[in-house]
Amino acid sequence: MASEAHAIHGETLALREQFDTAAQQKDASSLGMWIFLVTEIMFFGGMFLAYTAYRSWYPDVFGAASRTLNATIGALNTAVLLCSSFTMVLAVRAGQLGRRKAVIVFLALTLILGLVFLGVKAFEWNEKFQEHHIPGPAFHLEGTPFQGHAQLFFSLYFAMTGLHALHMIIGAGLLIYLIVQTKRGIFSAEYYTPIDMVGLYWHFVDVIWIYLFPLLYLIDRHGPKA
Repeated sequence: MASEAHAIHGETLALREQFDTAAQQKDASSLGMWIFLVTEIMFFGGMFLAYTAYRSWYPDVFGAASRTLNATIGALNTAVLLCSSFTMVLAVRAGQLGRRKAVIVFLALTLILGLVFLGVKAFEWNEKFQEHHIPGPAFHLEGTPFQGHAQLFFSLYFAMTGLHALHMIIGAGLLIYLIVQTKRGIFSAEYYTPIDMVGLYWHFVDVIWIYLFPLLYLIDRHGPKA
């Protein structure tokens, strides 16, 4: 009886005044998150469209520029993000079951994997800086006379991967918030909506990378290196 009363009390505290039931509040949260993700898809979609158009116009230069990227590092980060999606799923499931310690463990693992991804990405960006592949006056890509077109590839590369990294940083902040709130006992089997919503966001960010990796790293890998 005491545990049941605690669950009802926790659900009441989590319920906002504009909602009649916890189910209604969760449905509204889910709808809001999906609307947000649709706007994000449209935003990233514009960048993917621009990349596809320029790739079709300058295939040789884009292929040469792509071959300078470290596909091994890109594959490593892909594996890291796939693992982070798995731990995020486990965190949501633990939230559904009301297993507070498991939620904290799986959220922490997801956070660590996210930070590993960002660390690897920072290493890769530094590598591009040392190779003078940063768009600007010092830019130079060997093997092609079309330096402007090559800069266009790397402009899109840094814009797309940079925006993705920004979303990863935001996701890491959300994970830290969830860990703190879980330790405070805010979530239970009756109320775990924030964990579920952050899970949706995290999976979206992972899916974006699943598209970025082959588009940026794997096009025309069979050709001669620049």
